[in-house]
Amino acid sequence: MNYFTLPLEQWTNDFVYEWLIPVMGGFFDSISAIIGFFINGVADIFTWIPAEVMAIVLILLAWRFAGKGIAVFTLVGTLYLGSVNLWEDAMLTLAVVIVATLFSIIIGIPLGIMAAKSRTLDNIVRPILDFMQTLPSFVYLIPAILLFGLGEVPAVISTFVFATPPAVRMTALAIKQVPTDMVEAAKAFGSTPWQMLVKVQLPVAVPTIMAGVNQTIMLALSMAVIASMIGSPGLGTTVLAGISSVNVGLGLVGGLGIVVLAIILDRITQGLGERKR
Repeated sequence: MNYFTLPLEQWTNDFVYEWLIPVMGGFFDSISAIIGFFINGVADIFTWIPAEVMAIVLILLAWRFAGKGIAVFTLVGTLYLGSVNLWEDAMLTLAVVIVATLFSIIIGIPLGIMAAKSRTLDNIVRPILDFMQTLPSFVYLIPAILLFGLGEVPAVISTFVFATPPAVRMTALAIKQVPTDMVEAAKAFGSTPWQMLVKVQLPVAVPTIMAGVNQTIMLALSMAVIASMIGSPGLGTTVLAGISSVNVGLGLVGGLGIVVLAIILDRITQGLGERKR
């Protein structure tokens, strides 16, 4: 029996190779240059700052926002990263995570606010976010490599795609959960929509929004190993080298480095959200 075969593969390849790359190639090159400028600048700053100074800054941040216990853990964690010669790799990973998270916040939070205020936009954005979260990360690594080449830029792009949905969802949820009596009181006092957003809704929603930022950072860090497969520097390359050579010890060293960095960032952002609450 002959069945109809949908030529999706051929359609996709024709679209990408015959139109997208020839027509939009210059645009993607410009995007790549902008992102590369940011990521290289942040990476240069982090690697230029002496390790001792950077460690003290992280310890002070942990103490300020997460307490003495996390400050002690940060001290031990930074000593571990230095003792196994992973400090520079950790800073490169941190740079990728910060740039990807920054882009996710810049796009995700305003989009979440608009989705909370417009049911139509919310209905449009929700399936797109579901698609971004459920699509296997290895699938969108292919167009990232094709459009942006190898290195830090496609790593930031793929990390952005993977980590942005929590920022959008949590922001929309936070705005929707602002008590209606506060909104009505603001309306009664003659607040404009902009004043209501800036002076009532956002201040109340900040803790939940920070929880979304925390999830975004964690998801960005979880992409470290996958991003290393497309040339992203950092701790993921150590884990990937351990996998490639079946070196359990090397994989454990790199994996613990990612865990240390993840816990430090997680506790600091959690503490910041609690203080805002």
